Amino acid sequence: MYIDTAHVDPPFLSSNGTAVEEPPSRGSISTDHRILRRDEFWRGVPAYREVSEKEFQTHTFQQRHSVTNVRQLRETLEDLVPDAFYQDLGAGLLHAPMALRISPYLLSLIDWEGWERDPIRKQFIPLRSEQRPNHPMAQLDSLHEQADSPVPGLTHRYHDKALFLPLNSCPVYCRFCTRSYAIGNDTEMVSDKLDLHASQARWEQAFTYIERTPSLEDIVVSGGDTFNLKADHIQSIGERLLRIPHIRRIRFATKGLCVLPQKILTDHAWIGALTRVVELARSLHKDVVLHTHFNHPNEITGVTQDALNVLVERGIFVRCQTVLQRTVNDNIDTMQLLVRRLSYINVHPYYVYFHDMVPGVEDLRTTLQSGLEIEKHVRGHTAGFNTPAFVVDAPGGGGKRDAHSYEYYNRKTGIAVFTSPAVKAGRKFLYFDPIAELDEEHRWRWTQPAQRRAMIDEAVAGAR
Repeated sequence: MYIDTAHVDPPFLSSNGTAVEEPPSRGSISTDHRILRRDEFWRGVPAYREVSEKEFQTHTFQQRHSVTNVRQLRETLEDLVPDAFYQDLGAGLLHAPMALRISPYLLSLIDWEGWERDPIRKQFIPLRSEQRPNHPMAQLDSLHEQADSPVPGLTHRYHDKALFLPLNSCPVYCRFCTRSYAIGNDTEMVSDKLDLHASQARWEQAFTYIERTPSLEDIVVSGGDTFNLKADHIQSIGERLLRIPHIRRIRFATKGLCVLPQKILTDHAWIGALTRVVELARSLHKDVVLHTHFNHPNEITGVTQDALNVLVERGIFVRCQTVLQRTVNDNIDTMQLLVRRLSYINVHPYYVYFHDMVPGVEDLRTTLQSGLEIEKHVRGHTAGFNTPAFVVDAPGGGGKRDAHSYEYYNRKTGIAVFTSPAVKAGRKFLYFDPIAELDEEHRWRWTQPAQRRAMIDEAVAGAR
């Protein structure tokens, strides 16, 4: 008897390994990612109750009314939070590597009735009651960007790519910034930050190095944040790099689409300058794109979509680099929703980074294992080209490594070892889970210098 095997489905296995007759439903995935809030959410904040939509949705209002200290936050929120909240914040800022700066837009997206759990609040407003002791292996410049800098503000680690840092300010300061050694104002914790203020003379050093290094093809223009570059600086930097024959690709990096999308809608000079750079690149058969940074679905609103629509209409391609953060997005549902919502507004999820090992934010770091589990559920949830790679930016300057590519990972000690043959061959790079997530015995071992050394030696030996 002939059997048409092309039309016989194989058995499906349930999560416990038993056979089931029917595959999981393909029509049951939620469409919540298409629901973007367009209400007047800012009216829930006392200081903004009487602000019109026309005024609130301008980049000038957002910049003028950004909150930069506890007093301003108290004046803005009034009695939305108890007095103890402001005291907790004041103490938290004393142990934070980044100064406070948050836009009215972002403040208004926080659920102030549930501020204790709100994922946006956790990223930008440090409370002392939530902070954990720093991991003993944490460093301000954990990625060794300065060690790989041939000239100030230019990191050349990969053979054909360099990171250019033209300025040291941002529209909003993320308290978990990997570049807290240089970005923003000095703090109690970091009182002498590396000076990377905007300077034509310093930029010229970077351009000269790039011109004299023919292996370079790809330049990331970051900072700081390119949203804070003047329009003429966007155009002059872009044109200067594109006129270098061996440069093929430029990426302008900005958190701005998340924290200040109004700039795309109302700063016509800035978006005009970026558009001209993109058009010049296209005429030269080169590539200029925008890289941005969203960590939670609540950060994406109708205003975000409006800003992205402007970029789409101008042919400006956007990718997203997310950071995996404990209590913010370290669960399957949140990360699946984030990836699909980004895709819906034409932002391509590119990377999900495991949190860098910088001081002051140990409460936001996750274990490597937790991210590996989340990645399994994100992959296959949407199209492959909209599925981010989960990566560890290896401490010590090893570069981005696929999280699954570790040479050794001991979940008891929390130590993972990576190698990076194409970047720094022959070296081993160690990443460490948060100590608070380990069992009691291994938490104790990390308090003992001799035990700590033994655990690290064991990990390095195990990776051979």
